[in-house]
Amino acid sequence: MLEWLVALCVAILVGFIWPGTKYLFGPDAFLQRLGVLQLAAGGSEDARSVCEEGADGTDEKTRTVALICKPSALAKYLQKHCRTFCRYSPCGGWTWRASAFLQSAYEACWPCESPVQFVRDNLQLIDDGLVSLDWAVPSYQRRRRTSSHSTSPVLLIIPNSFGMITRNVVKLCESALSHGYLPVVFNRRSHNGTPLTTLKVQEFGDPSDLREAVRYIRYRQPAGRLYAVSESSGSGLLLSYLGECGSSSYVTAAVCLSPVFRCQSWFENGLCWPLQWVLALYQKICLSRYRTALGDVIHTDVLFSSCSLRGIEEALFCQSGYAGSTSRTNSGCSASGAWDAYWERNEPLRDVDEVAIPVLSVCAKDDPVRGDAQSSLPLELFETNPHFFLLLTDHGGHCGFSTQSGRSASGVPSAAGSVAATNTVDNHHTNWSHKVMLEFFRATTDFFNGEERAKQLAARRRGLGGAAGGRSFRYRSVSTCKQVPACSHNIHAIYNWQRSYTR
Repeated sequence: MLEWLVALCVAILVGFIWPGTKYLFGPDAFLQRLGVLQLAAGGSEDARSVCEEGADGTDEKTRTVALICKPSALAKYLQKHCRTFCRYSPCGGWTWRASAFLQSAYEACWPCESPVQFVRDNLQLIDDGLVSLDWAVPSYQRRRRTSSHSTSPVLLIIPNSFGMITRNVVKLCESALSHGYLPVVFNRRSHNGTPLTTLKVQEFGDPSDLREAVRYIRYRQPAGRLYAVSESSGSGLLLSYLGECGSSSYVTAAVCLSPVFRCQSWFENGLCWPLQWVLALYQKICLSRYRTALGDVIHTDVLFSSCSLRGIEEALFCQSGYAGSTSRTNSGCSASGAWDAYWERNEPLRDVDEVAIPVLSVCAKDDPVRGDAQSSLPLELFETNPHFFLLLTDHGGHCGFSTQSGRSASGVPSAAGSVAATNTVDNHHTNWSHKVMLEFFRATTDFFNGEERAKQLAARRRGLGGAAGGRSFRYRSVSTCKQVPACSHNIHAIYNWQRSYTR
């Protein structure tokens, strides 16, 4: 026990000293003292766009962010209208926020005091499994429910694959509320206090539960657009859903914050041993309450004795006796064969060519969780697929992207009428990735609306505008299903609705 305590103290000491050593003795120490950071944007100019502009609107300091994408009309529109892309001022100098590891640990583990509260919907699925949807509402709001006739956009938030509700997720809800969104957090089976009612745990990239949750969200809010954002390893579930559903995903646009793309290699050797041990311990603590029940379908001794993420994942899903396994994973397969077969149906990029909406990924080169950027980022995907965009920065850590204090990441002073929203979002250390997400959603929506208006105008010019003097009519879907009962915790009522809906 004493050895563990000493190791922890040494790790904390190194974490605090490391930013100072980089600041004083690093290769870019002189540039950092001048307030200048450089980002090499190698590669072809047609696939990589580099933004260079002072974060405060002046030429005193230059910050560089690389936008990697395939040239398209939407890419040009984003470069023109998304000014936040180019205005990232990472924390530098002698401060703990300059450390990628400490910044990432802060966003993942540090408690957050927020005025946001959550109202839970328990959704019983077709196989009697249970997932939950946590709707974020302000603490001062008297009405705990939003009307189904509301036209406010819905922001679906998918946490990391371990079910931890981090500080970053809470701040996402707070930022979305201040900009008029209806945030809702998706919790998988057994995650975040959701009971495990079946002997089945959701596989890493299985989007079947998320598909039913999206149907329920569309039923509750049929008039609002649906956007999606994922955090860390939760991006695997979002990308799997978008690839499997294609144009029927009901999502307008999506953002992945510090995503993990090559998940099989990440589970095998993508994390350092201390992080692997901490995440594995967290998973075992969450599953320990179901140890007796899971003992009928998996080898619990192997599960709880494993100290790696791969060992836990193999014990849960690659054992021959697992109830959720199919004929592709049988007792005759070797351990490596079962592991490879598991990732053939769970790798997030397996159906990436079917994605039909814009997807923005925000990544940092110094991400301590994802690993080396050159080997972990599929740059060829962003350079060849017009639906994928990558914002790559030198600094930011894992879901960190903190900006310098006392400075607005957008560089534009707020109007008097939006002081409250500005105080909520532009606090002492603003998370730049949240501003990028909101601006990306706004820009893509405006782009699609402009394209739709251009099509309608072209149709009227061709005489195809109809008989009503060239007026264009918009089709609006009206749901005829019964309203979900007011008591959102009535699981059987939601289950009956789900059965009638699927028929």
